Amino acid sequence: MIAEQLTAARVFDLEQPRYAGAPIHPGHVPPGYQYLLHRHHEPGGPDARTSAAGVLISSDHSGTHIDALAHQAEHLILYGARQVDSKVQTAFGFTELGAETMLPMVGRGVLIDLVRHQMKQVAPARWIPLQEVQDAANAQAVKVRRGDVVLIRTGFGRLWNKPPDYLRAPGFSGAVSQWLADAGVRAVGADNMAWDWLEGVSPVTNTSLPGHVILLARAGIHILENLFLEELGETGLNEFGFVCLPLKLQGATGSPVRPIALVG
Repeated sequence: MIAEQLTAARVFDLEQPRYAGAPIHPGHVPPGYQYLLHRHHEPGGPDARTSAAGVLISSDHSGTHIDALAHQAEHLILYGARQVDSKVQTAFGFTELGAETMLPMVGRGVLIDLVRHQMKQVAPARWIPLQEVQDAANAQAVKVRRGDVVLIRTGFGRLWNKPPDYLRAPGFSGAVSQWLADAGVRAVGADNMAWDWLEGVSPVTNTSLPGHVILLARAGIHILENLFLEELGETGLNEFGFVCLPLKLQGATGSPVRPIALVG
Protein backbone atom coordinates (compact mmCIF):
# COMPACT_ATOMS: atom_id res chain seq x y z
CA MET A 1 0.00 0.00 0.00
CA ILE A 2 2.82 2.42 0.82
CA ALA A 3 4.47 1.74 -2.55
CA GLU A 4 1.20 2.46 -4.36
CA GLN A 5 0.74 5.72 -2.47
CA LEU A 6 4.27 6.83 -3.28
CA THR A 7 3.86 5.96 -6.96
CA ALA A 8 0.69 8.02 -7.13
CA ALA A 9 2.13 11.03 -5.30
CA ARG A 10 3.19 14.20 -7.07
CA VAL A 11 6.84 14.99 -6.36
CA PHE A 12 8.16 18.54 -5.94
CA ASP A 13 11.93 18.93 -6.17
CA LEU A 14 13.01 21.56 -3.61
CA GLU A 15 16.69 21.75 -4.60
CA GLN A 16 18.24 24.63 -6.53
CA PRO A 17 20.67 23.70 -9.35
CA ARG A 18 24.36 23.74 -8.46
CA TYR A 19 26.73 25.66 -10.68
CA ALA A 20 29.90 27.71 -10.48
CA GLY A 21 28.91 31.29 -9.71
CA ALA A 22 25.69 30.39 -7.91
CA PRO A 23 24.81 32.51 -4.88
CA ILE A 24 26.78 31.63 -1.76
CA HIS A 25 27.27 33.21 1.65
CA PRO A 26 30.47 35.32 1.62
CA GLY A 27 31.70 33.36 4.63
CA HIS A 28 31.91 30.21 2.51
CA VAL A 29 34.10 31.65 -0.25
CA PRO A 30 36.55 30.03 -0.81
CA PRO A 31 35.93 27.29 -1.78
CA GLY A 32 32.43 28.08 -3.03
CA TYR A 33 31.43 25.50 -5.63
CA GLN A 34 33.31 24.13 -8.65
CA TYR A 35 32.98 21.03 -10.80
CA LEU A 36 36.00 20.14 -12.92
CA LEU A 37 35.95 17.47 -15.63
CA HIS A 38 39.37 15.86 -15.32
CA ARG A 39 38.75 12.72 -17.40
CA HIS A 40 37.30 13.15 -20.89
CA HIS A 41 35.85 10.87 -23.55
CA GLU A 42 38.65 10.66 -26.09
CA PRO A 43 39.52 8.44 -29.07
CA GLY A 44 42.46 6.06 -29.16
CA GLY A 45 41.62 3.74 -26.27
CA PRO A 46 42.03 -0.03 -26.23
CA ASP A 47 38.35 -0.65 -27.14
CA ALA A 48 35.10 1.11 -28.00
CA ARG A 49 34.33 2.04 -24.41
CA THR A 50 35.35 5.48 -23.10
CA SER A 51 34.66 7.20 -19.79
CA ALA A 52 34.50 10.63 -18.22
CA ALA A 53 34.72 11.69 -14.57
CA GLY A 54 35.07 14.88 -12.60
CA VAL A 55 36.19 16.44 -9.35
CA LEU A 56 33.76 18.25 -7.05
CA ILE A 57 35.12 21.12 -4.94
CA SER A 58 32.54 22.60 -2.63
CA SER A 59 31.79 24.17 0.71
CA ASP A 60 29.46 22.03 2.80
CA HIS A 61 27.18 25.11 2.83
CA SER A 62 26.90 25.75 -0.90
CA GLY A 63 23.62 25.36 -2.76
CA THR A 64 20.63 23.70 -1.15
CA HIS A 65 21.91 22.24 2.10
CA ILE A 66 21.14 21.43 5.71
CA ASP A 67 23.09 22.70 8.72
CA ALA A 68 24.48 20.16 11.14
CA LEU A 69 24.46 21.05 14.83
CA ALA A 70 28.26 21.46 14.83
CA HIS A 71 27.82 24.47 12.53
CA GLN A 72 27.06 27.03 15.25
CA ALA A 73 28.03 27.69 18.86
CA GLU A 74 27.14 30.33 21.43
CA HIS A 75 30.00 31.40 23.69
CA LEU A 76 31.87 28.40 22.23
CA ILE A 77 29.17 26.03 23.45
CA LEU A 78 27.51 23.69 20.94
CA TYR A 79 24.06 22.20 21.32
CA GLY A 80 23.77 19.96 24.34
CA ALA A 81 26.27 21.98 26.42
CA ARG A 82 29.23 20.63 24.43
CA GLN A 83 32.31 22.81 24.85
CA VAL A 84 34.21 23.54 21.65
CA ASP A 85 37.74 22.28 22.26
CA SER A 86 40.47 20.45 20.37
CA LYS A 87 38.83 17.09 21.03
CA VAL A 88 35.54 18.15 19.47
CA GLN A 89 36.83 20.49 16.74
CA THR A 90 39.71 19.09 14.70
CA ALA A 91 41.41 19.93 11.42
CA PHE A 92 39.43 17.10 9.83
CA GLY A 93 36.01 18.02 11.19
CA PHE A 94 33.98 17.53 14.33
CA THR A 95 34.01 14.42 16.48
CA GLU A 96 30.49 15.24 17.69
CA LEU A 97 27.35 16.66 16.04
CA GLY A 98 28.75 16.35 12.51
CA ALA A 99 26.66 15.80 9.39
CA GLU A 100 26.85 12.02 9.74
CA THR A 101 24.73 12.26 12.91
CA MET A 102 21.75 13.76 11.07
CA LEU A 103 19.04 11.16 10.56
CA PRO A 104 16.94 10.89 7.40
CA MET A 105 13.92 13.19 7.58
CA VAL A 106 10.61 11.66 6.57
CA GLY A 107 7.48 13.28 7.94
CA ARG A 108 4.99 16.09 7.79
CA GLY A 109 6.04 19.30 6.12
CA VAL A 110 4.12 22.58 6.16
CA LEU A 111 4.56 25.66 4.00
CA ILE A 112 3.90 29.19 5.22
CA ASP A 113 3.65 31.11 1.94
CA LEU A 114 4.38 34.80 2.40
CA VAL A 115 4.21 35.34 -1.36
CA ARG A 116 0.67 33.97 -1.63
CA HIS A 117 -0.43 35.96 1.40
CA GLN A 118 1.04 39.26 0.20
CA MET A 119 0.41 38.58 -3.52
CA LYS A 120 4.02 39.50 -4.30
CA GLN A 121 7.64 38.75 -3.47
CA VAL A 122 8.33 40.01 0.03
CA ALA A 123 10.36 43.17 0.60
CA PRO A 124 14.14 42.62 0.60
CA ALA A 125 17.01 43.34 3.00
CA ARG A 126 15.27 43.28 6.40
CA TRP A 127 14.19 41.19 9.35
CA ILE A 128 10.80 39.56 8.69
CA PRO A 129 8.80 40.05 11.91
CA LEU A 130 6.89 37.31 13.68
CA GLN A 131 3.52 38.97 13.05
CA GLU A 132 4.08 38.86 9.30
CA VAL A 133 4.74 35.13 9.42
CA GLN A 134 1.88 34.38 11.80
CA ASP A 135 -0.58 36.44 9.74
CA ALA A 136 0.25 34.33 6.68
CA ALA A 137 0.05 31.09 8.67
CA ASN A 138 -3.34 32.02 10.12
CA ALA A 139 -4.74 33.10 6.75
CA GLN A 140 -3.62 29.80 5.23
CA ALA A 141 -4.82 27.70 8.19
CA VAL A 142 -1.32 26.39 8.82
CA LYS A 143 -1.03 24.77 12.24
CA VAL A 144 2.56 24.14 13.27
CA ARG A 145 2.92 20.88 15.21
CA ARG A 146 5.75 19.32 17.17
CA GLY A 147 8.02 17.37 14.84
CA ASP A 148 7.04 19.29 11.70
CA VAL A 149 9.44 20.57 9.07
CA VAL A 150 8.37 24.18 8.54
CA LEU A 151 9.23 25.85 5.24
CA ILE A 152 8.65 29.54 4.53
CA ARG A 153 8.46 31.00 1.02
CA THR A 154 9.70 34.54 0.41
CA GLY A 155 9.76 34.39 -3.39
CA PHE A 156 13.50 34.99 -3.64
CA GLY A 157 14.06 31.45 -4.90
CA ARG A 158 13.11 32.66 -8.37
CA LEU A 159 16.22 34.89 -8.30
CA TRP A 160 18.72 32.04 -7.90
CA ASN A 161 20.26 32.87 -11.28
CA LYS A 162 20.72 36.50 -10.26
CA PRO A 163 23.13 36.24 -7.30
CA PRO A 164 23.29 39.97 -6.36
CA ASP A 165 19.49 40.14 -6.17
CA TYR A 166 19.16 36.80 -4.40
CA LEU A 167 21.64 37.85 -1.71
CA ARG A 168 19.37 40.80 -0.82
CA ALA A 169 16.69 38.42 0.44
CA PRO A 170 15.26 39.18 3.87
CA GLY A 171 15.62 36.82 6.81
CA PHE A 172 13.50 35.88 9.78
CA SER A 173 13.67 37.76 13.03
CA GLY A 174 14.82 36.04 16.18
CA ALA A 175 11.21 36.03 17.35
CA VAL A 176 10.22 33.84 14.38
CA SER A 177 12.94 31.32 15.20
CA GLN A 178 12.00 31.33 18.89
CA TRP A 179 8.33 30.74 18.03
CA LEU A 180 9.23 27.69 15.95
CA ALA A 181 11.71 26.41 18.55
CA ASP A 182 9.03 26.68 21.24
CA ALA A 183 6.69 24.70 18.98
CA GLY A 184 9.20 21.84 18.91
CA VAL A 185 9.63 21.62 15.14
CA ARG A 186 12.18 19.19 13.71
CA ALA A 187 13.65 21.52 11.10
CA VAL A 188 13.01 24.82 9.34
CA GLY A 189 13.89 26.04 5.88
CA ALA A 190 13.42 28.88 3.43
CA ASP A 191 14.23 30.10 -0.06
CA ASN A 192 16.96 32.49 1.04
CA MET A 193 20.66 32.28 1.76
CA ALA A 194 20.76 31.80 5.52
CA TRP A 195 17.25 31.65 6.98
CA ASP A 196 18.37 34.77 8.87
CA TRP A 197 18.99 38.14 7.26
CA LEU A 198 22.69 38.42 6.41
CA GLU A 199 23.10 41.83 8.04
CA GLY A 200 22.63 43.37 11.45
CA VAL A 201 22.57 42.20 15.06
CA SER A 202 19.36 40.86 16.55
CA PRO A 203 18.12 42.24 19.88
CA VAL A 204 16.76 38.77 20.69
CA THR A 205 20.20 37.14 20.92
CA ASN A 206 22.52 40.18 20.67
CA THR A 207 24.24 38.36 17.82
CA SER A 208 24.14 38.19 14.07
CA LEU A 209 22.16 35.27 12.57
CA PRO A 210 19.87 34.86 15.59
CA GLY A 211 18.07 31.87 14.10
CA HIS A 212 21.34 29.97 13.95
CA VAL A 213 21.87 30.60 17.65
CA ILE A 214 18.30 29.83 18.73
CA LEU A 215 17.65 26.86 16.47
CA LEU A 216 21.01 25.12 16.11
CA ALA A 217 22.99 26.00 19.23
CA ARG A 218 20.15 26.22 21.75
CA ALA A 219 17.32 24.00 20.49
CA GLY A 220 19.06 21.42 18.28
CA ILE A 221 16.81 22.18 15.29
CA HIS A 222 18.30 21.88 11.80
CA ILE A 223 18.09 24.65 9.18
CA LEU A 224 17.61 24.10 5.45
CA GLU A 225 18.82 26.90 3.20
CA ASN A 226 18.54 27.86 -0.48
CA LEU A 227 15.37 25.89 -1.09
CA PHE A 228 13.34 26.10 -4.30
CA LEU A 229 9.72 26.63 -3.22
CA GLU A 230 8.15 28.25 -6.30
CA GLU A 231 6.42 25.20 -7.80
CA LEU A 232 5.21 23.93 -4.45
CA GLY A 233 3.93 27.37 -3.49
CA GLU A 234 2.04 27.82 -6.74
CA THR A 235 -0.08 24.74 -5.99
CA GLY A 236 -1.70 26.53 -3.07
CA LEU A 237 -1.00 23.54 -0.82
CA ASN A 238 0.35 23.99 2.68
CA GLU A 239 0.78 20.40 3.93
CA PHE A 240 2.79 17.60 2.33
CA GLY A 241 5.06 14.68 2.95
CA PHE A 242 8.64 15.84 3.36
CA VAL A 243 11.74 13.75 2.62
CA CYS A 244 15.33 14.91 3.10
CA LEU A 245 18.42 12.69 3.22
CA PRO A 246 21.61 14.33 4.51
CA LEU A 247 24.85 12.75 3.34
CA LYS A 248 26.95 10.95 5.94
CA LEU A 249 29.88 13.36 5.69
CA GLN A 250 31.98 12.47 8.73
CA GLY A 251 32.56 15.53 10.90
CA ALA A 252 31.13 18.03 8.39
CA THR A 253 29.20 21.11 9.52
CA GLY A 254 26.53 20.67 6.87
CA SER A 255 25.46 18.55 3.94
CA PRO A 256 24.15 19.19 0.43
CA VAL A 257 20.65 17.76 0.07
CA ARG A 258 17.93 17.24 -2.49
CA PRO A 259 14.73 17.53 -0.43
CA ILE A 260 11.36 16.68 -1.94
CA ALA A 261 7.73 17.33 -1.10
CA LEU A 262 5.21 14.56 -1.75
CA VAL A 263 1.58 15.47 -2.41
CA GLY A 264 -1.04 12.73 -2.75
